[in-house]
Amino acid sequence: MYKTTRLSLFIIGLTFVAPAFAAEKDPNLKLIKARQSEMQLRSFNAGPLFGMAKGQITYDAETASKLANNLKALLELDMGRAWAKGTGNDAYAGKTTALPEIWSTYPEISEKGQAYAKAVNELAAVAGNGLDALKGKIGALGKGCKGCHDDFREKKN
Repeated sequence: MYKTTRLSLFIIGLTFVAPAFAAEKDPNLKLIKARQSEMQLRSFNAGPLFGMAKGQITYDAETASKLANNLKALLELDMGRAWAKGTGNDAYAGKTTALPEIWSTYPEISEKGQAYAKAVNELAAVAGNGLDALKGKIGALGKGCKGCHDDFREKKN
């Protein structure tokens, strides 16, 4: 009886634990999730800045500075591995909105990334210096985001 109970508990335990240790069937899905997570962090930090600039959120110098500097910190992440060739929506429809043109348009995609980085750095330098300073630089951030989204992201219906 004791052995049967132990064996039963072991089998039940495996039922719950084994999936946690199972290898990802397709490692590219982790890459897609990683880049989507980074984009979510960008949106989480940029969204309130856009809201402040539009008057939808009360401007707060400290918050604006922190949010802009968070965007700047994200630039330091090496996310290149998450953008592996072959992980576009042609191969992973419904899993990503990244268009395969990302991998065939170099150096254009790199130039867009550099424009985004410049916009983030310039915004971070002034975001806490008043609403007018924020408004003066937020447009370039929007253009930086839009530059990639317009050309390299599947259009939403």
